[in-house]
Amino acid sequence: MDLRGLGAFVEVVRQGGFTRAAAALHVTQPAVSKAVRALEDEIGVPLLERGARRTVPTEAGRAVLARAEGVLAAVRAIEDEVADLGALRRGRARVGLPPMVSGAFFPPVLAAYRQRYPGIQLELREEGAREVEALVASGALDVGVTVLPTDEARFEALPFVHDVLAAVLHPASPLARRPRLALADLAGTPFLLYRADFALRGRILDACRAAGFSPQVASETGQWDFMAAMAAADVGVALLPRTICRRLDPAQVAVVPLAAPAIGWNLGLIWRREGTLSAAARAFVETAREVLLPRRAAGYPAARSRPRTRK
Repeated sequence: MDLRGLGAFVEVVRQGGFTRAAAALHVTQPAVSKAVRALEDEIGVPLLERGARRTVPTEAGRAVLARAEGVLAAVRAIEDEVADLGALRRGRARVGLPPMVSGAFFPPVLAAYRQRYPGIQLELREEGAREVEALVASGALDVGVTVLPTDEARFEALPFVHDVLAAVLHPASPLARRPRLALADLAGTPFLLYRADFALRGRILDACRAAGFSPQVASETGQWDFMAAMAAADVGVALLPRTICRRLDPAQVAVVPLAAPAIGWNLGLIWRREGTLSAAARAFVETAREVLLPRRAAGYPAARSRPRTRK
């Protein structure tokens, strides 16, 4: 049985159609159709009901699907194990990075990893921290960055940042002249807030409620530079980590520390406790450890654990 056809069939079912499956597989739609048709010809029965709006599996297709995902997972495991034996000359590491984290911390990690392991396929996915956690938990990603603390029963973690948020305001704002701000001082100022899939959004909203108010939301984004630009345009106040605030132009924005209780921004690279990492993913964790942890003098704590290897 052609594994490419089996993979194309599974992806069509997942995506609900040939066009979306082709985009997910980075091939043309006719190539997906041809692969699935060849699989149907080999098995001898139709596997898909091709509707105008959505493609769904037939009864035979459901039976094939139940076995196909296990077969493909087994093949991927074999490929990973063979790659392990190949001294990391090939393999794959799937890494999730929140947008605010990727540019601030990971370019030197990625550069070091590419230099050491040029044959490894490194798949990067930018998502909010909550989505990264969900993808790591499901096995769709090998490792990813999230805001700590996280569920220690589910994840191992490599902490690498310990930081707090500060208020970013237009320099002409009366609040910008204060040496420190309580969160309640911002109750009358519109907030430039993170998207719902960002863990910081929930923490900021919880902190505001604890301070006695619900913030007026002027805008939502996942990009810290856009958030800072809107603060510079006097659209509202942004709460950004001090690490990010150091990158801002003091002529454009004012950065004011927040009084206690602080809103923390503690980051860690996570992977599943219940599984084992391939050599490629394990090498990424170790590269991140070597590159990021020497910066502890700037507030980067030591790691709690090391990843288990695939036996």
